[in-house]
Amino acid sequence: MASLLGPPTASLPLSNKVSTGNKLIAGSSRVRHNSCRGYGCRHVGGVVRASAVEGSTVVRDVNPHGKRNDIGALSVHHVGILCENLERSLDYYQNLLGLEINEARPDDKLPYRGAWLWVGSEMIHLMELPNPDPLTGRPEHGGRDRHTCIAIKDVSKLKAILDDAGLPYTLSKSGRPAIFTRDPDANALEFVQLD
Repeated sequence: MASLLGPPTASLPLSNKVSTGNKLIAGSSRVRHNSCRGYGCRHVGGVVRASAVEGSTVVRDVNPHGKRNDIGALSVHHVGILCENLERSLDYYQNLLGLEINEARPDDKLPYRGAWLWVGSEMIHLMELPNPDPLTGRPEHGGRDRHTCIAIKDVSKLKAILDDAGLPYTLSKSGRPAIFTRDPDANALEFVQLD
């Protein structure tokens, strides 16, 4: 199949491919891919890129030259989330989810209102701006929409909080310990339990 992301590269031998539903795990030591244990991920191997989609499986190809553009990515620094009303969003993220404001981040240097909230060592940047996405007609299950995933210690505790608040949610379709919900502006959020 033709490459979707650039020029074709050498395919992994079939013996090094294992399809697991809509995931593909590559087993070659020359391959770099995410390997998940207990839903926490780590990097292993050499260089790989997605090159095509066959059905619901992403096909990954080895770059025969072992070269890649290494920009030195370290982590996700923050995720920007649009909101219509900053106070309403802060009530949700602070009071319901327990996130804390990063007071060190400037809130007066941008031409719109916003707030920075800590999520571990990363942040959510709430931005009070018009949302170009429709608020209705979105998938019921947030896992089938653009979403932000936050690792938490106990999904059952969040489930109880959402139940008490009368907020809708769906559980992970894969059966793993994860819950999907939406904030007051219909932004999809996933919360996955990590041990």
